[in-house]
Amino acid sequence: MEDDVVLSAPLFANMDPEASRTLLASMTPQHVARGEVLFHEGEPGDRLYVIRSGKIKLGRRSTDGRENLLAVLGPGEMFGELSLFDPGPRTATATGLADAVVLELGHGDLIPWLEQNPTVAKHLLGALGRRLRRTNDALADLVFSDVPGRVAKALLDLSQRFGQQTDEGVRVAHDLTQEELAQLVGASRETVNKALADFAARGWVRREGRAIVLLDVERLERRAR
Repeated sequence: MEDDVVLSAPLFANMDPEASRTLLASMTPQHVARGEVLFHEGEPGDRLYVIRSGKIKLGRRSTDGRENLLAVLGPGEMFGELSLFDPGPRTATATGLADAVVLELGHGDLIPWLEQNPTVAKHLLGALGRRLRRTNDALADLVFSDVPGRVAKALLDLSQRFGQQTDEGVRVAHDLTQEELAQLVGASRETVNKALADFAARGWVRREGRAIVLLDVERLERRAR
């Protein structure tokens, strides 16, 4: 089952099933505990990763110590592929958000596969394009959206990837601390908590530690616009 999740990553798109299994077998699994750093921003990048289980967060730190959370990634998602097309220092720090297992593939191992399966490069570039689009959207949100709108949008995005439908609504086990959620939306923890408290008072969400239940998705979608 976990291998099926990994094989859904863009790296394996349109690849012959036998070739996919062979490539998967050549990848090295690595366990990443919550809080453990897989690689740091600024380090040389020479491999990509596919998440088999758990969650990984990508973040950056400013010179004055402030942190910005760029993305929360889960099973079947990739990261580190930028180094394959533009070799250079890592642009973010990858840290375990929840105990995870990732499969790594070095640059030297991947290039022959790209030469044999050129359509894979197209799908990898597509994944990069989608990530750039999300980055542009996030920048626009910082300029044009207020904090409650950004919080609503972040909750909806997390629900699409990590949510589970229940009788009450969509339960999202995001594994984020209050500080990490604030970093994800680019605001202070106090402001984000105020927005969440308002959502809860309106009956839109219910907070459950490092999880949240979306009780009224339609209202959240309106607030996120």
